[in-house]
Amino acid sequence: MAARRLSSLLSRSFSASSPSLIRSQGRNGKIARRFGTSAAAEEIINPSVQVSYTQLLINGNFVDSASGKTFPTLDPRTGEVIAHVAEGDAEDINRAVKSARKAFDEGPWPKMTAYERSRIMLKFADLLEKHTEELAALETWDNGKPYSQAKTAELPMVVRLFRYYAGWADKIHGLTVPADGNYHVQTLHEPIGVAGQIIPWNFPLLMFAWKVGPALACGNTIVLKTAEQTPLTAFYAGKLLLEAGLPPGVLNIVSGFGQTAGAALASHMDVDKLAFTGSTDTGKVILGLAANSNLKSVTLELGGKSPFIVFEDADVDKAVELAHFALFFNQGQCCCAGSRTYVHEKVYDEFVEKSKARALKRVVGDPFKHGIEQGPQIDLKQFEKVMRYIRSGVESNATLECGGDQIGNKGYFIQPTVFSNVKDDMLIAQDEIFGPVQSILKFSDVDEVIKRANQTRYGLAAGVFTKNIDTANRVTRALKAGTVWVNCFDVFDAAIPFGGYKMSGNGREKGIYSLNNYLQVKAVVTPLHNPAWI
Repeated sequence: MAARRLSSLLSRSFSASSPSLIRSQGRNGKIARRFGTSAAAEEIINPSVQVSYTQLLINGNFVDSASGKTFPTLDPRTGEVIAHVAEGDAEDINRAVKSARKAFDEGPWPKMTAYERSRIMLKFADLLEKHTEELAALETWDNGKPYSQAKTAELPMVVRLFRYYAGWADKIHGLTVPADGNYHVQTLHEPIGVAGQIIPWNFPLLMFAWKVGPALACGNTIVLKTAEQTPLTAFYAGKLLLEAGLPPGVLNIVSGFGQTAGAALASHMDVDKLAFTGSTDTGKVILGLAANSNLKSVTLELGGKSPFIVFEDADVDKAVELAHFALFFNQGQCCCAGSRTYVHEKVYDEFVEKSKARALKRVVGDPFKHGIEQGPQIDLKQFEKVMRYIRSGVESNATLECGGDQIGNKGYFIQPTVFSNVKDDMLIAQDEIFGPVQSILKFSDVDEVIKRANQTRYGLAAGVFTKNIDTANRVTRALKAGTVWVNCFDVFDAAIPFGGYKMSGNGREKGIYSLNNYLQVKAVVTPLHNPAWI
């Protein structure tokens, strides 16, 4: 499947159908009144999917936590309980790791032919496709993202990722290496062992695929900890993997909290490798726990504050739409969101006005409703964090063009918010907000914007919008970021590696590069006696 451009699937204009009053500070400093769209106050749609799996998956069985404790997973549309899920802690991590260790040391998975592993993964992909509607509904219910996004964009990517790594399973091999002297030297690429994996709440199923796919293809066993906010789809996917023929113990799933289950997994002495996606601050803790235990290898995909740079020759209308998508996609809860929008001074005013108009047209409401572009933030904590940053933007004298308030009085809906006249030293230009808040900054030349774009502790992604190939080539090579999109944004494909520079993490996920995370390289040296050739 060709690279799937999310913007072409999801970023569309919708006419206002249920206006709610938005108070915004105009560029002259006065309070202006605008009408935006909100379906948040309407009666919510009850999803038809049933929540069938809420226990831990250990050694091929769904079981209660050792303590018997559960915790609620909440509907972000209302804040109400969807289901109570088993609360795993250190004892459950121990049980899961023991299961994964036995499955690796004694079970059939690492000893299977790579072709057999591939067939199981392909069957799993078929089952994912068969159950797309249920998985998409669970993802939307638990996370708040638009159902159309989950069903038509994210689930097909998940299926594609597992088929991609199923294809890699029987193509992993070492080399024959020439050496000085009479020696035969070969390298073996071996599975690393028990892989611990911790996934975030913003893209639960996609991150499940990014982690589990390459680990299984390489022959490893897994203990995966879900985000406490979004545990439901991983359990459903785990059930489908068992149905596809995955041996017991190869994939173990523990739901729980970071301070208990997550910390126990990161510091476990019998976990050989750890992969984490989440915030930079939590990544530091994870790395420390891994180092202070058994020095397990760690890959980290962390936060971002990605620049989206619009040059003076850009098609402004297209740039506005793309920048809007780059920021507001997934409620702004995207690590690579284009959250610093740099616009050349010659087109700045036009860009700001059109960005404000686009934000005012954005359709916010129940993510199960047709035509909705933006659902609620994941939970109250994230909602309050975003609102604090909005207040910070106002207090630092950025111009609030539109938005800035809650929508409705139930759930965690926030108006699409646009700030102009943003300066690099403002918190809204420095910190990862992880919400629907666009910050638009002005620049005058190429050297200036390159320097400013790189003056951040992050380096996950960037966007460059220009018709000039020389400008594009120069800037893409100058930006310190793991991914640079030129005249596009959020183009994800199973084969395209993803990861960050600086404090956005280390290692790469997806593509051939992710296989390195789950393999050990062993050199085998054997003397040659009277060889015919060397």
